[in-house]
Amino acid sequence: MFGNLFEGEEEGFSSEASGRRVFKGTEVEPPPPRGALHLSGIRNQGGTCYLNSLIQTLLFTPEFREELFKLGPDELGDLAEKNNPEAKVRVIPLELQRLFAQLLLVDQQSASTADLTDSFGWTNNEESSQHDVQELNRILFSALESSLVGTSGSSLIHRLYHGTLVNQIVCRECASVSERQEDFLDLTVLVRGMCGLEGALWSMFVEEELFEGSNLYRCSSCDHLVQAAKSAKLRKLPPFLTMSLLRFNFDFAKCERYKETGCYTFPLSINLRPFCEQTSAPDSDYQYELFSVIIHKGGCYGGHYHVYVKDIDQLGHWEPAVSEEEGKTKTQKKEARVCEQSLETDDPLSLFKAILTQEKSTSVLVDQLGQRLMDKIGLSWNKKFRKQYGPIGKFLQDHPDVFLLVSNGTRVTLKVTSPAVSSATTPEESALSNAEADQNGHEGGVGRGTSDCSHWFDLNDSAVTAIRAADIEKQFGGKESAYMLFYRRTSLQRPSEAFGDAGYGVPPHLLQMANEENRKLQKKREEFETSSNSVEVRLHLAPHYQLIDCALHAVGDAASAVITVDFDRRKTVGDLRLAVYQMQELWEGDMALTAAKSLPAGLHLYQTLTDDQQSLYSAGVYTGSDLFVWNGKEVGGVAVHTGPEWEPVLLTVVRPSDDELEVPGGASAATDSLGMVRSMRGFASGATLGMVRQALGPEEALLCQETSQPGAGGGGASGWRVFPPQDMERTLRELQIRDGDALLLVEPHTVNSSIFSLSGDMVTVTTPSDCRWLLVNFREGEAEGGEEEEEEERRKKGRVPASGNMLLSEVKLKAIEELQLQEELKGVECCLRQIDRSGKLLPPVCEEVTVRDAGIRLMTCLSLCVGPAPNPNQLFLYFSVGTIPSAGTEMEIIVDKMLTVKECLKEMQRRVGLEGESLTEWGELLCSRMLCLSSLCTCVGEAWHLRRMDWCEEVGDALMDENATLPEAKVCHGDTLVLTPGQLPPKGYLKLSVWSYGDLQPELNHVLEGQEVVMEEWLGVELWHVGQVEISEEASLDDLKTQVMTLPSLEGIWLPTPAFLRVWLLERRKLGKILSGNQLSLRKLKVKTGSEVCVQRLLKEEDLGPRDLLLRVQMGVPGERQYYPWEELVWEAGCDSSPRSLRLTLASHYGLSPDNLLLAKRFPESHSWMPMSSWTQQVSKRKKKKKNDNLQGAPFYLKDGDIIGVKNLLVDSNRDFSTLDDELGLHKMREEEANHRKMCQSSGQESNQDTVRKAGPGRNRKPEVALSINVGMFR
Repeated sequence: MFGNLFEGEEEGFSSEASGRRVFKGTEVEPPPPRGALHLSGIRNQGGTCYLNSLIQTLLFTPEFREELFKLGPDELGDLAEKNNPEAKVRVIPLELQRLFAQLLLVDQQSASTADLTDSFGWTNNEESSQHDVQELNRILFSALESSLVGTSGSSLIHRLYHGTLVNQIVCRECASVSERQEDFLDLTVLVRGMCGLEGALWSMFVEEELFEGSNLYRCSSCDHLVQAAKSAKLRKLPPFLTMSLLRFNFDFAKCERYKETGCYTFPLSINLRPFCEQTSAPDSDYQYELFSVIIHKGGCYGGHYHVYVKDIDQLGHWEPAVSEEEGKTKTQKKEARVCEQSLETDDPLSLFKAILTQEKSTSVLVDQLGQRLMDKIGLSWNKKFRKQYGPIGKFLQDHPDVFLLVSNGTRVTLKVTSPAVSSATTPEESALSNAEADQNGHEGGVGRGTSDCSHWFDLNDSAVTAIRAADIEKQFGGKESAYMLFYRRTSLQRPSEAFGDAGYGVPPHLLQMANEENRKLQKKREEFETSSNSVEVRLHLAPHYQLIDCALHAVGDAASAVITVDFDRRKTVGDLRLAVYQMQELWEGDMALTAAKSLPAGLHLYQTLTDDQQSLYSAGVYTGSDLFVWNGKEVGGVAVHTGPEWEPVLLTVVRPSDDELEVPGGASAATDSLGMVRSMRGFASGATLGMVRQALGPEEALLCQETSQPGAGGGGASGWRVFPPQDMERTLRELQIRDGDALLLVEPHTVNSSIFSLSGDMVTVTTPSDCRWLLVNFREGEAEGGEEEEEEERRKKGRVPASGNMLLSEVKLKAIEELQLQEELKGVECCLRQIDRSGKLLPPVCEEVTVRDAGIRLMTCLSLCVGPAPNPNQLFLYFSVGTIPSAGTEMEIIVDKMLTVKECLKEMQRRVGLEGESLTEWGELLCSRMLCLSSLCTCVGEAWHLRRMDWCEEVGDALMDENATLPEAKVCHGDTLVLTPGQLPPKGYLKLSVWSYGDLQPELNHVLEGQEVVMEEWLGVELWHVGQVEISEEASLDDLKTQVMTLPSLEGIWLPTPAFLRVWLLERRKLGKILSGNQLSLRKLKVKTGSEVCVQRLLKEEDLGPRDLLLRVQMGVPGERQYYPWEELVWEAGCDSSPRSLRLTLASHYGLSPDNLLLAKRFPESHSWMPMSSWTQQVSKRKKKKKNDNLQGAPFYLKDGDIIGVKNLLVDSNRDFSTLDDELGLHKMREEEANHRKMCQSSGQESNQDTVRKAGPGRNRKPEVALSINVGMFR
């Protein structure tokens, strides 16, 4: 019905392994036994709550369950032979039998439907996607009927659920009757505009539709148009009547789906005599009672199913749960009854009851109810009650238990209760029959053996809850409301021996199966109980430990210091102490067991286990716990502090390398890159900072905390904050000093030396002499390709002493001296340049700043290059020439920072020789770099302008203001500019690159030797570059077409009007969007400067609207995996871009019925097809916001030029859209990926492209897939 409408919004989710615990990495917790209610739930496989609800309903239909159990292996076959193609094994009914037996007899909290869904032929996709439960009900019944053909149960579904109704048209002149009979397994009843089930049935089967006026009926007997009456009646009632409530509707005004959440009542028992064709049968044949309600929680875009069932055979143990709130509610109701008489005039409910009771017809028009109220109390509804209760209509709908709206909601009457409903009753008289008496009867103490003491349960996947009959009324309306109702004929009696016997009617082989499974479960639970209560505890023996730096450390053989034991945690602390005594025969004196924990500083003790009667579980002992075995006072003669307040903290102590202070405690020390000695020391977190300073050195020493890492700002310096005197009385815990923090210990006489400098409360540590250097290399000439070894030989390297405060000019002089380049570089300008990770030279650095100010870290590499270095008032820029610069053609220039853009342009022209009459030098340079001169030769003497190079190394926006300075134009040090031929486009003008394809090819005499031609992959056509146009952004699309046809490359092509030309926007040299709206300006069409457009010649005029889409549709060849040639289709997607609208457009195009068309979009890049359904869009999990059913959005993203495949289901039953070419393409893609993966593995690194491929884009929503169940052939 709605397909996987609810995909992605499953609530109450519980996978098969949900809630399972794993111990010791091997033991998985077995399923828990049934709860106190003695009923079993069903585990959710991800989106199968709808299946679980229907299965539970069928299970609690005893007649269906027992009829299914009567079919033995001789008729259904054996599941052990289901893989044998020669054996006829009816898998679906066999798996359903097994599932019913597990739900009835196996002692587990919930059963699994995995085997059943496997028999359906479902995959993980079907099991994780939610579908409509009414659709499943019909498909499952159809699958069972097909599976049971040729068995004694072939008529099972027909006998229990099949009914018929008859539609009649009666002529008012000759009284002839025309009738048509329909079969049904379930009735779909309206919810919209109805107040309840009885009103909907009355509208369907009692009220007549009249053919009169302009809407007459042609009678076959009278042979002319006559007045007639149309009605419907139930002709045959099944034993079990299923009613599906039509809660999901479509609002054609808003073009969106919605769920009817208004109050919709339904009775616990109903008499169907008024709705039947034959009314002479006994009253018991028409009386039905409710026994199951499938409930949907959520909206039309997602939700969750669960079911209320009536335990007919009393298999469960019903336990009412009366909460305090219910008790308070009952007390308030009693108090309300006492005050009812005094508040009668202020109670609109009692006033309306009195008004309706005094009416002779017992019903009043809703529009007249306000006037009757005013006549009674002298005040209108709006003045007295509207502010508190809202409109009258809303008040009546909020009290469905008192009022009944009839005649399509125009009249209101009081609900009356009666034990039975006669055939002459009206909807007003056939209201909810004695709900309170029915509720009391179900919850009373009626003895076993009658169905009156059956109780209700809520089965919500694995959860089972006892409910009252009154709770059903809560499902009349709202987001969580009834969706399917199941009634059974009250005359169906159950045998007394069936009550309370879960094994009643179960065949012996299933009883044996259930008993065997119970034995296995019991054994697993016993083994798991033993395994889960066995804890692995590590015992640390005190004689092998010593207290060092406030923490315990093992001395000697560490293996003998720890003993690992397995112990039952249900035993007491005293039992564990006794076991340790027995293991340690030489232990003398008291023994204390104290919880311990390994910290970075060492082992620390916490709470001592003193209560010998306490279990290990209660004491918090679990697998992996550490217990310290000692006398409870001291270790090695030293008292040990226990508790979290004395946790040791492992600190990094930093000292100068020439410090005369010794490292106490024999702690290991190492010298870092700054030449500082670092050692690790442990201190109690409860110790004060003064105690730490006293332990580390003299009291006058400065104690500092690190605030910045070395070299963070260039030059190799690090910053430390001096602790103030008041912090010396604070503990390490109060100062939030944690493991790994570094503390610097500096004596006062070393401050303000070459290494340490004190400014305020900050100490700066500069790089020691042995670490203050820069690696400088000098390369002689440029290496040719493949000559890396010779290049290394020509490159000179040397380590130059440097510091953060040294000027870079001094570094350069030292580098020349170190590399002995004085003679070679005499009179030659040179500069220093940094090198990035890829080995590329960065812009030269200014030599008038220090190493630290330039952001250069010590112990890094610089390159000494030939060329000037910029001063602080200059900019270093890269630039290239041409509209399509090639890699490696950038040139370098240093200009004054305050030059204007125009002056900078002249400097670059002068550098490349474009400012004179000769292009010889520039031509030789271009030829040496294999560039084409054809596009530049025409620009001699013409104007040039500057453009930026964007982040993806393509020519970007032009620098429009030529009089602005470079900083004002936001040109920075190291930027790349492009010297572009042609005048600077005026403001508001666009410069577009024009391409053509199809039969619109440029004339041969205008095709340049270096002209670009690219292949459009998906269409198999070539795109030709035909030139560039400059046009105002306020020009229309027609103006653009006219100007394109004036290009020299297209001057020989004639078109009657611009409407014979189609303009595409190119996206990465592929056809993208069609520019539509011939009179719209380019600015409104969002065409930007630098965009690429492609023109196509048409055979007829075209005027597409702004919201029209041009699709390429191709019809599948029946019986073959190929398609007819594609043809263009214009789809008006502006008003409605849903799959339904596209299907209607294609149906009109091909002259077929929309229901017989199957559509899919082709994704050429992945060689795949995505089917389109009427319902595709889902709800966003994060935003919980409804999305429009829009094919131009996710997951299809339809755009101009997309290929749509069409299947005609009347002549083509193959729903697979893929072709042989798609299979070949997929195979080629897999081979390429495999080869790429092998290359990456052999090189030991992954390319960025591969990383992107692995990451992939965001998950697209799955298209709707129709629900189906695969059944074998048994005819």
